Amino acid sequence: MKFLAKIVLAVVVNAAALVIAYLVVPGFQITPAFQAVAVLAVILTVLNFTIKPALSMILGPVIFLTLGLGYLFVNGAILYLLDFLSQNLTIQSIAALVYGTLIISAANFIFHSATK
Repeated sequence: MKFLAKIVLAVVVNAAALVIAYLVVPGFQITPAFQAVAVLAVILTVLNFTIKPALSMILGPVIFLTLGLGYLFVNGAILYLLDFLSQNLTIQSIAALVYGTLIISAANFIFHSATK
């Protein structure tokens, strides 16, 4: 049950981070409907739990050499993949991708720090 609660909380945190990125970052567009945000958050959570560990292992030396800043590249790749997979998210520029990645990475860092 604890694992299921963590997954549900991760979906809520990702939904909040997506909405904050939509409100703050110009060029980061999502469909402003509850169902669309919920679907995006679920897809982002699934990508975070499945693909992010594999990318982190592949790019482990880069992450180590950059003292953890390479992890932002992994998060950006996940967000770009989410943009590719979903019609409810449109990232219009590299700057929007970078700023959106920073917001979502900060939210996920706080979530994972709080749940350990």
